[in-house]
Amino acid sequence: MPPTQPNPGQYALTNGDPLNGHCYLSGYISLLLRAEPYPTSRYGSQCMQPNNIMGIENICELAARLLFSAVEWARNIPFFPDLQITDQVSLLRLTWSELFVLNAAQCSMPLHVAPLLAAAGLHASPMSADRVVAFMDHIRIFQEQVEKLKALHVDSAEYSCLKAIVLFTSEKSQCALEEYVRSQYPNQPSRFGKLLLRLPSLRTVSSSVIEQLFFVRLVGKTPIETLIRDMLLSGSSFNWPYMSIQCS
Repeated sequence: MPPTQPNPGQYALTNGDPLNGHCYLSGYISLLLRAEPYPTSRYGSQCMQPNNIMGIENICELAARLLFSAVEWARNIPFFPDLQITDQVSLLRLTWSELFVLNAAQCSMPLHVAPLLAAAGLHASPMSADRVVAFMDHIRIFQEQVEKLKALHVDSAEYSCLKAIVLFTSEKSQCALEEYVRSQYPNQPSRFGKLLLRLPSLRTVSSSVIEQLFFVRLVGKTPIETLIRDMLLSGSSFNWPYMSIQCS
């Protein structure tokens, strides 16, 4: 079943309300925030508790929610719905893994489970020693990127702007982020630059490794691009191509 939909007005911005701003850019950020299908807390209470032990079943469901959230968010932000569906699919096909990493960091995804998932996957589909080493190295890169974002204590508005920049490479989104950071964090003059510098590193995370790590158990050999297209066309009525989430 797809993740449940939120009630209107349920999104709570952690560090101030962009609507209190005085310019169009703040209004733009508020539209990005309102496009979120559910607030961070709706990803599941487990991912908000770093000391909680999260099983493979839970992490698979969380990964499904993170991917669905990225696509559903894109469907509802300014300008994206105006594109042809083929262009929408192309943009998300190129950027879904970067959006996934940002969502994983935003909800404090418990990364200690990643090696367990890898071990379970390797048990089901054995690899050569060289491929195992490379696979685990890619998992480490994924973990590092999430941890570096978490260390910056990025707030909800900043995450929304970063995702918009990843999706569109938009000057409007960069200007919105810069204006927001300047007004909300006046004592951190280097914060805007640090946030932007995180984005190129997101591309070092292998999309195929994310797919193999989190989604093979859920959808088998169904390509992520197919899931993205189906999500875009179906919206909130999207059903995952399995009867129930089984990750064991």
